[in-house]
Amino acid sequence: MPPKSADNKRVLLVNPNEMQPPVAPIGLDYIAGSLEQAGFSVDLIDLCFASSFKEALDAYFRGHDPIAIGVTLRNTDDCYYLSQAFILPRIKEIIDYIKVKTNRPLILGGVGFSVMPEPILAYLEVDLGIWGDGERALPALVKRMAAGEEPFDIPGLIYRKAGGSSGQTGGGPLASGGYHCNPPELAELLDLPLPRREAVDNPRYLREGGMGGVETKRGCEQSCIYCADPLAKGRRYRLRPPSIVADEIEVLLGQGVDHLHLCDSEFNLPYGHALGVCEEIIRRGLGERLAWYAYLSPVPFTEELALLMVKAGCQGINFGVDHAADRMLRNLGRSFTAADIRETAAVCHRLGIPFMYDLLLGGPGENKSSLTTAISFMKEIEPSRVGISAGIRIYPGTRLAEIALADIEKGTANVRGAINPAFFAPAFYVSHALGDELYPFIASLVKKDGRFFFGGGEEAAANYNYNANSMLMEAIKKGYRGAFWDILRRLAEEGRVIKV
Repeated sequence: MPPKSADNKRVLLVNPNEMQPPVAPIGLDYIAGSLEQAGFSVDLIDLCFASSFKEALDAYFRGHDPIAIGVTLRNTDDCYYLSQAFILPRIKEIIDYIKVKTNRPLILGGVGFSVMPEPILAYLEVDLGIWGDGERALPALVKRMAAGEEPFDIPGLIYRKAGGSSGQTGGGPLASGGYHCNPPELAELLDLPLPRREAVDNPRYLREGGMGGVETKRGCEQSCIYCADPLAKGRRYRLRPPSIVADEIEVLLGQGVDHLHLCDSEFNLPYGHALGVCEEIIRRGLGERLAWYAYLSPVPFTEELALLMVKAGCQGINFGVDHAADRMLRNLGRSFTAADIRETAAVCHRLGIPFMYDLLLGGPGENKSSLTTAISFMKEIEPSRVGISAGIRIYPGTRLAEIALADIEKGTANVRGAINPAFFAPAFYVSHALGDELYPFIASLVKKDGRFFFGGGEEAAANYNYNANSMLMEAIKKGYRGAFWDILRRLAEEGRVIKV
């Protein structure tokens, strides 16, 4: 535990995510509120807006000595096959520099961290992390540290096993060996106190990133073979009461943040909860002051829900459909069909809702016939936009990782990127029936159809990797707000060319 000379009532939180356009780290806002409610003062260093992480850390540690430093990891990489940008080496630079400035305990957390916590702790050479929800675990951990008590029974805590120390635990009984993981305590109902949403500069994220964010729930009960969300947030839906969601929206509106993205994996699952959130927003008259976007599943999606969403202020929907060939939908673990996708398009067209489909192409069993079906189907039902990710990021602990490892053993794998059993660095599954033909063949099907986001970076308007998208960043500077795909859609439909 840290010596008594540390400020036992002060915690530093660090956001090392430097991706642009910036995405608000709402998890840190939630955590900061929980720490404050537990009696701690909270400082935040948001490196997304820092010209130099070293200068920002130097300035802070000249005047402060917090009891602990929490670092959030939202992403480990950009999940994009063509770039395969691995972010952890940069985060290691930041972590290593924090270690130069202080010997106080470092604690890792966040969605990206919770997908593969032990490998990340080992790579970054950190002793402590919190897997899953942090609103209760982190204040409990820091309270134990302040009292000089052992924290090793806290739910969700991951710590280096006894037998030595890497020097970042304030002298505690941790080792340079393996890690012990306490199961997280995932509350059935997320009835946490209303977060103040004051630690993060949400108005600045609106100005420079185009929107803020709110959660209505955590967890996912779907069986997609590739998805890491259940690993990080749990395999069941854990709901926030609609009244608390609406309270939080009112807090953000009070800060002038009137464009939001709902950060759920799929807003309409479960269906009744989505209805309840919309009804509460409408009851309070917030829909007229608010513009928001959400990810949805194609099922269940009805005109009833769509009408409520529009009345509540929804400006656009991103359906994570993955594919449009029924065989491939089954292969990817989806429970809906192409007919269901067609019905979502019909509803959105009737109501005039801008909508987008996300495709994941190149997965197990993919071939030229299924690719042709998917692209032709999209052109037929005419969504506002279609995002194409070709090559699927493999995450450890998923069914796709099992398939890839089995393919490697049989010698039939076509895994691109960093190939190792842990799939720690970016690795992508590409069907062996396609190989190097995947991108050229998709390009031949898409051609110059402007509804498709499919590119490698040379054309910003068609590039589905939003990271460092120059046209998108310039549009936000000029006042465009909303989901990134919808900003690019509006630019195209308005015939606007943003010079960069």
